[in-house]
Amino acid sequence: MARSFHRAPSARYGKYSGGDPLAPPVPVQSALEAIGADVMAGTSAERALREYLRRGSRDREGLDDLARRVRERRAELMSRHRLDGTLEEVRRLLDHAVLEERKRLANDVDLDDDERAFAEMRLENLPSSTAAAVNDLADYEWKSPSARSDYERIKELLGRELLDQRFAGMKNALENASDADRQAIRDMLGDLNDLLEKRRLGEDTQEDFDEFMRKHGAQFPENPQNLDELLDTLAQRSAAANRMLNSMTPEQREELMELAAQAFGSPELMQSLSRLDDNLRSLRPDEDWSGSASFSGDEPAGLGEATGIMQDLSDLDSLTDQLSQAYPGARMDDIDIDTLARLVGDDAAVSARALRDLEQELKDTGMLQRASDGALRLTPRAMRQLGRALLRDMATRSSGRTGARETRLAGAAGDRTGATREWAYGDTEPWDIPRTVSNAVLRTIADGGDASSGVRLDTRDVEVVETEQRTSAAVALLVDTSFSMAMDGRWVPMKRTALALHHLISTRFRGDKLQLIAFSRHAEVIDIEELTARDAVWDKGTNLHHALLLAQRHFRRHPTAQPVLLIVTDGEPTSHLEPDGHVYFAYPPDPYTVAVTVRELDNVQRLGAQTTFFRLGEDPDLARFIDALAHRAQGTVLAPELDDLGRAVVDSYLGSRTGHPGSPEDFGDMLRGRSWWW
Repeated sequence: MARSFHRAPSARYGKYSGGDPLAPPVPVQSALEAIGADVMAGTSAERALREYLRRGSRDREGLDDLARRVRERRAELMSRHRLDGTLEEVRRLLDHAVLEERKRLANDVDLDDDERAFAEMRLENLPSSTAAAVNDLADYEWKSPSARSDYERIKELLGRELLDQRFAGMKNALENASDADRQAIRDMLGDLNDLLEKRRLGEDTQEDFDEFMRKHGAQFPENPQNLDELLDTLAQRSAAANRMLNSMTPEQREELMELAAQAFGSPELMQSLSRLDDNLRSLRPDEDWSGSASFSGDEPAGLGEATGIMQDLSDLDSLTDQLSQAYPGARMDDIDIDTLARLVGDDAAVSARALRDLEQELKDTGMLQRASDGALRLTPRAMRQLGRALLRDMATRSSGRTGARETRLAGAAGDRTGATREWAYGDTEPWDIPRTVSNAVLRTIADGGDASSGVRLDTRDVEVVETEQRTSAAVALLVDTSFSMAMDGRWVPMKRTALALHHLISTRFRGDKLQLIAFSRHAEVIDIEELTARDAVWDKGTNLHHALLLAQRHFRRHPTAQPVLLIVTDGEPTSHLEPDGHVYFAYPPDPYTVAVTVRELDNVQRLGAQTTFFRLGEDPDLARFIDALAHRAQGTVLAPELDDLGRAVVDSYLGSRTGHPGSPEDFGDMLRGRSWWW
């Protein structure tokens, strides 16, 4: 029986095109924090994302940086080059030909004197215009082979440059071309114009295109698959050639047109190219056929090279539009990464690719999503990530206060939370045996050992059971959302505070019940997502009375929990809720508004709430009023700086749960040193 063999797949190698493999990873977390900060300041998530992509980050260029580099590249091209390279090369060849001819005339003793004199007279009286001189010598009988060769090179150069204008790379392809090569070009141009004119009449077919490519496909390395693809390529190049001509001075343009008649020794080529331009302009009128640019450099560029530069300038203009993302329906996928790499550099392409991937990563990881109204919003997962970041930020601000939010002692008084954490020096909690052994086995295998022959425990393997000596708490965080909060720069710190406390309770103290209550002209219970995205509005009134009514309702829903009342405000109560549900407003504060507010604070106090006021601002009247309220509620008053508001609220919450407000466990140590918080 014959044995069959399977050949292993062969490896294929090519240039890596995925950007810099050593580039920093997509900065999702830092981007989310920056976007979250803008959202809390009142910007929509959509706009915040666009602003982040525009600004970039400390380690990554943004769209504005890339657009600046594109503009600099454009200015560099225009300040480096000038467009008379072909005219200059023709002048050089002509001068050399005339010089060689004069030498031959002077040294050829066999030449008839009259013939020599006539030839010298023609050379002496050549027009000053290069084009006119070349045309004048079209019927001249050269005596010097070197001079004749230079003159023939002029005609070859003109033909190759004119073709290179319309067909990139043709100049090099036709170097040292034979008569057969030139005839093949003439045939191709004739067939191409015939095909384009059939398209103009609507009579072309795919078979016509296929036949054209069968005959002339070798002259089109782009390998277009249909006539439209071929048209796009040719029209872009032809339009760039027209813009290049528009960018020349009238004198240069006139001289070039006169010289074109001598391309390949006859006007036939220029006639075919003019016919081609007319067909392309008719079929692709949306191309920029009339633009121009101003060049001021010293480096001469030939017709083909200058046309390529004009195409590069057009591509750079397109990149500028793409990077601006300012047009309707703009997407990061619109950015032409390959063109950016070619014209600006691989590092620019790496940055653009990272920004594009970042936008997609934020959506793929569930940080951003489209709401039912089509708007882009931060997801609950994004809120958790932002809350975590805010708590970490607070840790850096912690002043190292001591105390105990809870104790983690084993025993009858300790309630197991169901969570475990890595053992740290000084811990006395019971071990979680299954997780400890599992960790030891996995570590042994990872280190290359054989777990079947036994494992040895290491302190890194030990996990302990978390316990806590506390009851649950019902927490009401009342935040002032009147316009003065935004006007005085307190809007974002207030949101950051609410988000940090929400994350702390929802992740670490899940048994506690938090309710966020926003109050301005009236009060309302609000979700953290809604509060974070809310923008400031001109809303007169500070309705603490209504907010306290909602807080009482929250406390009564959790009768076995310890009530904790946290109030963040920058003003005295100026409105209250009437019995019929209408809001009454008066400024300065109406004594009745103050009275009903104090009455509801008393009701909260009867429920046993531990109350803390966070006074924002330095108004002496406000300070006296808040102090009086706190004294009546047997609570405390804190007047933190805005940067410390979040830490102050979280510290107060942690301390209130043990009955020692203001003396929580070292908050900074809890956040910085124990990964089990997360």
